[in-house]
Amino acid sequence: MPQHIALKDPHRESRIYSARTVIAIAIVLALLGVVLVRYYSLQVTQYETYRTESERNRVQLQPLPPNRGLIFDRNGVLLADNRPSYILSVVRERVPDLDQTLEELQALVPIADSDLEKFHEKLRRRRPYEAVPLRFRLTEEERARLAVNRYRLPGVVVDAQLLRHYPHGELFSHAIGYVGRINEREAFELDESDYRGTFHVGKVGVEKYYEDILHGDVGYQNVESNAHGRVLRVLERHAPVPGVDLTLHLDIRIQRAAVEALGDRRGAVVAIDPVTGGVLALVSTPGFDTNLFVNGISSKDYSALRDSLDVPLFNRAIQGQYPPGSTVKPLMGMAGLESGLVTPETTVPDPGWYRLPGDSRRYRDWILRIRGTGHAPRVDLKMAIAESCDVYFYDLARRLTIDRMSDYL
Repeated sequence: MPQHIALKDPHRESRIYSARTVIAIAIVLALLGVVLVRYYSLQVTQYETYRTESERNRVQLQPLPPNRGLIFDRNGVLLADNRPSYILSVVRERVPDLDQTLEELQALVPIADSDLEKFHEKLRRRRPYEAVPLRFRLTEEERARLAVNRYRLPGVVVDAQLLRHYPHGELFSHAIGYVGRINEREAFELDESDYRGTFHVGKVGVEKYYEDILHGDVGYQNVESNAHGRVLRVLERHAPVPGVDLTLHLDIRIQRAAVEALGDRRGAVVAIDPVTGGVLALVSTPGFDTNLFVNGISSKDYSALRDSLDVPLFNRAIQGQYPPGSTVKPLMGMAGLESGLVTPETTVPDPGWYRLPGDSRRYRDWILRIRGTGHAPRVDLKMAIAESCDVYFYDLARRLTIDRMSDYL
């Protein structure tokens, strides 16, 4: 008799289906639980953290650098001004791949190794979302290339800013000095709040001495931006305070005349107003073009200046050490008057030479070689200064003694 074989077991299949359904529901509930826990974490536990981060991405506090004060000579001739220039900068937090972005930028505009070095140096000191300069003085063609490719360069910014310019080049190089990029040592020494958004500082000369008043005060603005860093609107603005303009005693006509008088010779000329004490001219030749230093001088240009036999970077008017010669005589005359050792009417015999008491050696006056005698039979202080009489000041020096002379020098 044939046996009947069951092809299906409805009860078994029902149990399997129910088990699978329970497992599926459990998995779905578990995943939903994970989502809910994460949602709770984002919306409740970490709400303040992410809200602050979101606001930081959307609203930024941007520094507004002040315009540096101008420098004029006593006749109102402009000696140092500011000219608009376009700067290429990068906001690190908005750049997905910094190395790739830098490669793409180098393919679009020339970027020197020194610029890259300064960029990475500044990158280490920056604040979050602060634009770090990469290239200064972009040309119109370079700006156009960057504008065309802006869509694929998130975090790359091109801004206009005023940069220092010296219209007379090397004429006032050692008097006015120059500004340059802030280096690592200066960044550590300067007050960061006073120099946010500022890349330059006075290095030498008038630019350094009057840095505090030429620099001005930094302003700030709160801006709302999109995900690409483009500013949508300004929420709040505090305008920067420009630096103070300086009018110096320097006179460009006297300065130029001094340079022309020196010609190709190495030397120095300082002209001082005897009434006010103001410096009318300060020349050291040869000089150099101070504009080379504003944005960081190239290695080639710096090597040429440093290695020159004429040493143009050496300020002969300030740093040079020379015998004072007869320029010290008026000071010694003042010392004699103030100490009461002489009066304006005091006279000294002048045969053209001087001899110390008890010494047979004769110390000649310069005029003896020309006239064969002294300036006059007797010389007072006025004549001694006017004709640079050595004999008078030999005698005065003996009376003053070395200690009193030292007090006046």
